[in-house]
Amino acid sequence: MSAITVHDTRCLERSLGSRRTLVNALLTGLTALLTAAALTPLMAVLIMLLYRGSQRLDLAALTQLPPPPMQPGGGIGNAIAGTLAMTGLAAMIAVPAGILGAIYLAEIAPESRLARTTRSAAKVLSGLPAILAGVFTYGAFVLFTGGYSAVAGGIALAILMLPTVVLAAEEALRAVPNSMKQAAAGLGATQFQYVWMVLLPAAWPGVLTGVMLAVARAAGETAPLLFTALFSNYWLAPGGQPDLMQPTASLAVLIYNFSGVPFQNQVDLAWTAALVLVLIVLAANLGAQAIARRYRH
Repeated sequence: MSAITVHDTRCLERSLGSRRTLVNALLTGLTALLTAAALTPLMAVLIMLLYRGSQRLDLAALTQLPPPPMQPGGGIGNAIAGTLAMTGLAAMIAVPAGILGAIYLAEIAPESRLARTTRSAAKVLSGLPAILAGVFTYGAFVLFTGGYSAVAGGIALAILMLPTVVLAAEEALRAVPNSMKQAAAGLGATQFQYVWMVLLPAAWPGVLTGVMLAVARAAGETAPLLFTALFSNYWLAPGGQPDLMQPTASLAVLIYNFSGVPFQNQVDLAWTAALVLVLIVLAANLGAQAIARRYRH
């Protein structure tokens, strides 16, 4: 017994000169080096964004209208309001439709022909180029209503959000243990009661994560808004009453417009708008994670 114990102890000893230790150290160092190389472009962009964007980041920049060319001052207030309005409209369309679709795919008829077709269509649409969503909305809504508008922008963004919401919500609903369904059935709950009172609350953290990922993608899209909402130098509600059927400013289009002009004041505002857009997306993600942790506990 004593000989076996000594042998086991020698096996657990770590020799700094052994081949296994050297290979492990080499691979660990290589992994750390490649990770640093992958993060370098991202960190460089964030540092440049913080440096250039913070130079004009103040209350005036967040609450004033964009300035005319060659004029000092101004801000991006209408673009912030327009971005929040159109993203909110898109969420109001895509989130209920996406969650209902996910319930059908995961619970009502998961193996039906309609479910398989819908699931395949959602996967294809998740890779749809954003500009095609804008062109489709332009032909189906802008030409029909006769003008660019915040509603058209919201519809285009909703088309981009919908596949992400459907697929993420379906995965979250499928992850709910089947024992919960059996327990609900044992208590005499109907299918509606099980879905509304058991399935959705249990899957809510995963569903919310998918929704926030979709919102983050929609908030940063530029191409579909060029075909639908266009841009405006004025407020969304000039008389105190929101007019959603008029061309509307957004942060993404403001960055696109101002980053190519030869006026330094507007270029600085484009950097500030990019920083604000990143902060909005970051705040949305942090809020979703906080809510998900609260529901998980």
